[in-house]
Amino acid sequence: MTHHRPEPDLLTVAAGWADPGGWPVALRFDPAERWYARLAVSDEHEVWALSWLPGQGTDLHDHGGSSGAFRVVSGALTEETVSAGRLRPRLLPAGTGRRFGPRHVHQVTNQGSAPAVSVHVYRPALLRMTRYHLLDGRLRVAEVAEAGRSW
Repeated sequence: MTHHRPEPDLLTVAAGWADPGGWPVALRFDPAERWYARLAVSDEHEVWALSWLPGQGTDLHDHGGSSGAFRVVSGALTEETVSAGRLRPRLLPAGTGRRFGPRHVHQVTNQGSAPAVSVHVYRPALLRMTRYHLLDGRLRVAEVAEAGRSW
């Protein structure tokens, strides 16, 4: 009889990477674009660190069929999801996080005045992301980006 280990909770994995002092790369902030670096990869998931200066953020995007979670390590981020044809914001201060499934579409921005840092975990590893525009209350595909490209 084969026993399978339960897959780790992705938000718990993200919390385990919450200390930038333990990262294999040095945290940095880039005024030109959001900084990100892959911290770890395994057969089960991959872990990314992102930094966000005030005003930096993502477009509306999915995660190419991967499930995931992210935890805000410092600062605060605003996650916006589409509901009833509108963007619905949710403020995530340091120490909070969010799990999401393979069909999740969101945009994440630093709308505060202080820099922010977050850790993101994806299962399986990201292969592609689709960017969207919200037009007349409907999501429209803007671009499909393959892994290794600028997210």
